[in-house]
Amino acid sequence: MEIRKRKNADGDGDGAASVNSGDDPNPSSDSSKSSRVTRSTRRIFLSCLAFRVVNALLIQTYFNPDEHWQSLEVAHRTVFGYGYLTWEWKRGIRSYLHPMLFAFLYKVLHLTGLDTPYVMSKAPRLMQSVLSAVGDLYLYKLSDALYGENVATWSLFCQMANWFMFFCMNRTFSNCLETVLTIMGLYYWPCIRDPSKAHPVNRKWGLVIAALACAVRPTSAIIWLYVGTLELFLTPNKVKFVVLEVIPIGSLVLGFTCLLDRMMYGSWVIVPLNFLKFNFLSSGGDYYGTHPWHWYFSQGFLVMLFTFTPLSIAGIIKSKDKKLSALILWVLTVYSLLGHKEFRFVLPVLPIALIFSGYALAQMEASVPSSITKKKQVPRKKNIVKWSPKLVLSVLFLLVTNVPMALYMSLFHQRGTEDAMNYLSEEAYKGRIKSILFLMPCHSTPYYSTLHSNIPMQFLDCTPSEEKGRFDESDRFMMDPLGFASELAGNWSEPPSHIVLFASEETKLRDFIIQRSFKEVKRFFHAHFKVDRDLQSSVVVYANIEE
Repeated sequence: MEIRKRKNADGDGDGAASVNSGDDPNPSSDSSKSSRVTRSTRRIFLSCLAFRVVNALLIQTYFNPDEHWQSLEVAHRTVFGYGYLTWEWKRGIRSYLHPMLFAFLYKVLHLTGLDTPYVMSKAPRLMQSVLSAVGDLYLYKLSDALYGENVATWSLFCQMANWFMFFCMNRTFSNCLETVLTIMGLYYWPCIRDPSKAHPVNRKWGLVIAALACAVRPTSAIIWLYVGTLELFLTPNKVKFVVLEVIPIGSLVLGFTCLLDRMMYGSWVIVPLNFLKFNFLSSGGDYYGTHPWHWYFSQGFLVMLFTFTPLSIAGIIKSKDKKLSALILWVLTVYSLLGHKEFRFVLPVLPIALIFSGYALAQMEASVPSSITKKKQVPRKKNIVKWSPKLVLSVLFLLVTNVPMALYMSLFHQRGTEDAMNYLSEEAYKGRIKSILFLMPCHSTPYYSTLHSNIPMQFLDCTPSEEKGRFDESDRFMMDPLGFASELAGNWSEPPSHIVLFASEETKLRDFIIQRSFKEVKRFFHAHFKVDRDLQSSVVVYANIEE
């Protein structure tokens, strides 16, 4: 007979506990089983790590400025003393917690003398690949705890095969770390799943991880507000949960991050409060563009799921797991209320949707009974798992649609700006560059964290203005490239040694460039089609021939 109850005495195990009177009393059996689980966990992690390392090395494209400007650039300035801090850091709406991970990496590279241009360009994504592999492992463990080993295997396949996870998870966004912490945290929360010997719950660990996720990205509170409310509703000891766990753990993590930010900013800064004021109370994020309220439902999340969408929907229906499916709906709905929307904002719930895809694939497997005869033994029946034609076609369809997409987006689309900066980094390392001017929309390229040389550089500023209707430098350049460049050149005491620009602006500035003795030295392919501006087919580097 099996008895299920909520533990009251121990907060670490506060959840639905399973006690079976028929359990094997032999401790050696439990030890052997635990050893097998440990070996299996190690094998899965190493396999995921190998995959993610290859994944990281294959990413050679530019996706969003925050990958470099809000993490690596800050870390580089912290360790090497030079790097650009964007306006967010001057207004105190970013915490130093996430950049400090890469600052540690840079410090190690600096002390070991390995901070060469090539290593500096590859090491951050390789470090992120380790974190991504941890996220993959916990996705497997969460799926196993919820639905069993078979579903866990298929969920891991979906995670690896999904084009957006391949394209985005190994980038150095704070959203990627938030996603890893989200999957880890959900695994430990009692309200999400029942505990077992192989997968014990630990609410305190879940709270620590949730608090860290909120420290990395304050908007992660959207996820944990849902989970915390669900736990508060289900736990029998609500006072203990709030007073002895939520408040102390939340205060400790908040206090730690405030001390870190105090040390780095030089004054007391409460980042979550500043972040809330700017993004929610004043809609400051709208400065960078807005989308219709339904964008995540009609385009954004569907593009991320891509051909996994029908399977995720089928898995939600068949699994009847209202807790996790409601979490996805909750996150998409809340983010839909904000004007400024981006794919990566809802990245933390993409793995959850892929778990449902794994559930749907597992349901397609057919168990076929067959007789297996061993020598000098009585024939016995055993179920052999056989792939149904429907499953075979589904897997092939997923691979054929996602693998090319993942490789194209990671290897080709918008790679010119990264290639240009890697080239400039090598040239600066050899002492062939004195200064650089970027005549392109702001933050179109990586910056000092990739160049890794302390030489003067200038890009077009796009700091949000408090005056509505006032155009920033980037806007003014895009409206009148020649006029803006001529005005800029009038203030030069000494011209830059190199100019970097897109081919779309090059045609408008060709005479300006030639008249000032610049010559094309390198051209890099960038994109086959436009994204949100004119076709930026290539990135061109010009050098001053008088230098």
